Amino acid sequence: MSAAPPPRELLLIGGGGEMTLSVDVAVQAVEQARARGLRTHVTNRADTLAATPDVTAAADAATAVDFARPGDTADWAAGRAAEGERPALVFGVREMAQEAVAATADALGLPGNPPAAVRRIRTKDACRAALAAAGFRQPAVRVCRDAAEARAFLAATAGPWVVKPRDGADSAGVRKVTGPDDLPAALAGLPDREAPFLVEEFVEGGEFSVEGVFVGGSPRVLAVTAKEKLPPPYFVEIGHVLPADISEETCRSVEETVTAALTALELRFGLFHVELWLTAEGIVLGEVHVRIGGGWIHRMLPHVRPGLELYGTVYDDALGLPVDLPATLPAPERAAAARYFAPPEGRVTAVTGWDAVRTHPAVLHAELRVGPGDVVPGFRSGGDRVGAVVVGAATPAEARELARELVASVRFTVEPVEPVEPVETVEPVGAVGAVGAVGVDAAPGVPGRPEVCVDLEPRPLTSSFRISHMTIETVDHLRLRLVQAGRTVGEGEITADSGYGQDGPAIAAEAEALARTLAATCDDADRRADESDPVAPLRAGLEKAAADGVGAPARMLVEMAFLDRAARRAGVPVWRLLGLPEPGRVRLLHTVPIGEDIPLDGRPLKIKLGGADDERILRSLLGVPAPLILDANRGWDSQDWQRLRPLLAELDPAVLEDPVRDPALLPAIRAALPGTAVVLDEGIATADDASFAVGTAGGLNVKLMRFGGILPALDALTDATERGAARMLGCFLEPPRAIAYAAQLAGLCDWSDLDGHFWVSDDRPVPSYGLDSSAPGIPRIVYTPEPARGEALAI
Repeated sequence: MSAAPPPRELLLIGGGGEMTLSVDVAVQAVEQARARGLRTHVTNRADTLAATPDVTAAADAATAVDFARPGDTADWAAGRAAEGERPALVFGVREMAQEAVAATADALGLPGNPPAAVRRIRTKDACRAALAAAGFRQPAVRVCRDAAEARAFLAATAGPWVVKPRDGADSAGVRKVTGPDDLPAALAGLPDREAPFLVEEFVEGGEFSVEGVFVGGSPRVLAVTAKEKLPPPYFVEIGHVLPADISEETCRSVEETVTAALTALELRFGLFHVELWLTAEGIVLGEVHVRIGGGWIHRMLPHVRPGLELYGTVYDDALGLPVDLPATLPAPERAAAARYFAPPEGRVTAVTGWDAVRTHPAVLHAELRVGPGDVVPGFRSGGDRVGAVVVGAATPAEARELARELVASVRFTVEPVEPVEPVETVEPVGAVGAVGAVGVDAAPGVPGRPEVCVDLEPRPLTSSFRISHMTIETVDHLRLRLVQAGRTVGEGEITADSGYGQDGPAIAAEAEALARTLAATCDDADRRADESDPVAPLRAGLEKAAADGVGAPARMLVEMAFLDRAARRAGVPVWRLLGLPEPGRVRLLHTVPIGEDIPLDGRPLKIKLGGADDERILRSLLGVPAPLILDANRGWDSQDWQRLRPLLAELDPAVLEDPVRDPALLPAIRAALPGTAVVLDEGIATADDASFAVGTAGGLNVKLMRFGGILPALDALTDATERGAARMLGCFLEPPRAIAYAAQLAGLCDWSDLDGHFWVSDDRPVPSYGLDSSAPGIPRIVYTPEPARGEALAI
């Protein structure tokens, strides 16, 4: 009687990494193979095998083979095959192992991706070039070998930019650059400072990823995931929501684009995770991976699609077994979300609230890897994460809010690594209607040193706001107060919109940490300050924060509170404290989002364009007596400009804002519309950006949320004034206090686009308003009738 044939074997190359998530992925891959009767053999580097005992325990065998040398792995596997130990399937779950997986499958004649195709997508610039050649939108990118080459690329392209490793993972070494001054810090943060690196144009838009599996060599999309990231300059993902809350039409377009791109890149095997942006000009593809996405997506997908086995589907397809997965899947009927903890830097002395989170009935997975005595590093890459919560819910919105609420409910008490009095902090609550204090000052009893309190509350808009690349429904409302003896002595207030990459909880955490630092230093510095510049200590602290990578919205919120405090102490309004011209009455542009009726009552109109109906809208404006400000949000390409040029020339708008994506078209636009002020807005966030806008377009739109407050914006406006440029003062959808704060600069600008609070508050839209400067600090908005000609406005 002949012996039974040996069981078929899965060779899992690269095993799992040392992070909990990577171990979990590898163990699931092994378990789903065993459920199909496959023997499992794991390879990995020797030190990682030793550090991942859960993976080796789950497998039938383990061998130390370095996947970083794909040829060596293929030769080792071929040698085993020659001795009768031939696997039935080669697979890998780790990013860095994919070239070894492809090379080994090719050497053994087993199903897999072409090695050249995997090398192409693993080399980011080569992948961008291949996608661009196939007709997909891609940002400009350059491989640089030193700072001089990077500076040359910056000089030749429109910013901002991103510096990143040519080959990497977890966003390590990835940093936003807004000008040449940012380059040294970005280059110093690269993992390998001797290796070539990439500089590419920053893409403005919501970030998403597409998860799927190849069946019969064809890609099948399983879901689209929405990403939430911490504010630049770093690009660390703080959360995911699956499925993304986007329209069916957008989802279909995303799926079609991704499947076409994967086919063009000659990929055909395993799982895929494709990153992309939804921008004003459409879908811009990012990095392409032949593995499942990180961020616990491997746990979220089976929840939203019950019965799905990610790795088992790959095995069944490769082994010729039936795969019950239609070419077009129905939309998921439930949702999941993941969110990471981001406690402040320092040594942890206590953690509270964790037990309630990990036992919550909606939690699919929860982990926390720090406790008393551990040191929390800065949050610069995925490797700095210290824990996560993954939840299931009925809808994407419910899942997102629950994940945020649970993470926020865990309190960390930390102290600086060099011991001082500990500080208790808590992430802000993210559930609708919930308001949470982010933290208090380290030493509230010190005379002259204020306590710091930050509140966050999601707030729906009074009506939807649609522009060329998104529709906004809800914003996060943040309020930062400086409190002494139970009394508020300084206050800042902003809103954050995730569509613009503004993560409310992350901004709150950044602002709280920065405010505590300034509260501990500014009083002593104030007493030593030069009276000619009463805010010099605050300016210096904020400039250092900018250099350290603190995001602009957080800096604006903190600046607002501290300038409000300084002005109250001086007994004057903020504009007088800073020596600005009195704002007077602020006459507004009336913003008309895409899809709304255009009033024809003579008020100055700011019309949002960049959609499919632009030609019809422009024709409807012919003969309108009101001054016209047209804002395309970079929604036009060269063909759009040529098509719309005759209409624009006939309309002769007062201002044309951000008309085109390609700045090379701006000189022709300015020549064709000599009576129109052309201004740039999107991406204008630094003095260098402002100088670029003035030089190429002749004008700029200054938004404090982009610049980081009045002080840096004032520098940009002063330079623009000296160069005779057109100056517009803009805003996002912001609360009245933030609008009044921005209006301190109205006296320096030609146009005031400061009506964003009408979508956030219950205030009725009006053509103008005044500011009450009778009380010190930030003046409040006052609505009074327009004064008759020759009359003064008494406020």
